[in-house]
Amino acid sequence: MSRSMRSITAALAALLLVSGCNSAATSGGSDRAGGEGAVRGVTEDSVKVGGIVSMTTSTGYSKKDTDLGARARFERANAEGGVGGRKIEYLGAEDDGQDPSKNLAAARKLVQQDKVFAIAPMSSTTFSGADFLQQQKVPTFGWGTLPSFCGPSYIYGFGGCMVPTPGGTISQTWPEGLKKVTGGSEGRSVAILANDSDAGTFAIRTYKQSFASAGYEVTYAEPAVPAGSVPSDWSAYTKEILRSDGGKAPDAVVSVMQTPYNIGLFTAIKRTGYKGVLTDPTDYDPALLAKDATRKALDGVHVLTSFQPFEQDSADMRQFREDIRKAAGKDVPLNMHMMTGYMSADLFLAIAGKAGEDLTVESFQKAANGFSDTGTMVGDRAEPKGQKESFGCGALVRLKDGKYVVSAPFTCYPPIPFK
Repeated sequence: MSRSMRSITAALAALLLVSGCNSAATSGGSDRAGGEGAVRGVTEDSVKVGGIVSMTTSTGYSKKDTDLGARARFERANAEGGVGGRKIEYLGAEDDGQDPSKNLAAARKLVQQDKVFAIAPMSSTTFSGADFLQQQKVPTFGWGTLPSFCGPSYIYGFGGCMVPTPGGTISQTWPEGLKKVTGGSEGRSVAILANDSDAGTFAIRTYKQSFASAGYEVTYAEPAVPAGSVPSDWSAYTKEILRSDGGKAPDAVVSVMQTPYNIGLFTAIKRTGYKGVLTDPTDYDPALLAKDATRKALDGVHVLTSFQPFEQDSADMRQFREDIRKAAGKDVPLNMHMMTGYMSADLFLAIAGKAGEDLTVESFQKAANGFSDTGTMVGDRAEPKGQKESFGCGALVRLKDGKYVVSAPFTCYPPIPFK
């Protein structure tokens, strides 16, 4: 072969190599990185994991303790020898500011720059990075309250899929628990209010069917409150809600919104003299009791939890308390954000442990298919079932006289088909 021909051949080979690399980088991702046999985020003695959490938001609402919960669980795992012979290298959580563009940017950074194997936790009301993480085959764990946790093969809700798509199922924990508060559902009515957002629209669609299936008459169900800006005047909403049951107030008002909204809504409703039940899935946080105004606004509210209440005395809850104390370096008030991070990390560890020493995305996914365990703080877990339906367990706690008390014990209920 002539020298010129050898030069042309070498140039063509280089071009094909570059083309091949570019193709691999844009054709759905790979868990292989750093050379033949290497796995993204995995070394002989460590597994790299990061998180995405809304630590700062325009309304002041923060999920920052989600990061503490994940760190607490990973630290205990490392103290016990890690998983599959490897320690967890937890990078902490990126703050997405509850901004869709920042959520996607955080996902890209963790995968493309930090080279994480998995993301646990992902906790935000926006999940614009979901498609990217699915394409890049990044196992991702969080609270399955967004549609992206329902269906994609690499994305897992620690309590299962909470916002199902048609063909999936709906957890009946909230309405069934509320029956214990209202003395049943026969002849009882509920009004449901959510934010004007994708998450709010899905929530209304889900809970409207859920409460109706449990026997309640749903007199109002709207995603009407602007997202990102807490109203200063709630009268337009309270008037609609409190005359929705044939001109009179419903027996229960269900808010599917965050704490700043709930404080405003419930304060406005109480000022009208309303004597019915107030309930939401958000305000289970002892830190809320520190402020008199907040404590007064939320007094009497029944809060849904998809995990064992902190007031429940069980071995798992005692372990959770101790893990949080060690990670924080002191005793701190527990909240649901800590539990979100903790159980997101716990599900990742459980599946990774089943995958064993030969940890790749393929072996992880194989371990997830057919994974199950029982008696956890979110009930009995199973995959891939959890990517289509929730694990169906939960409780209601009520803020009463400055402390939380269990109003409906932690129980698992059969789900219903989502239509």
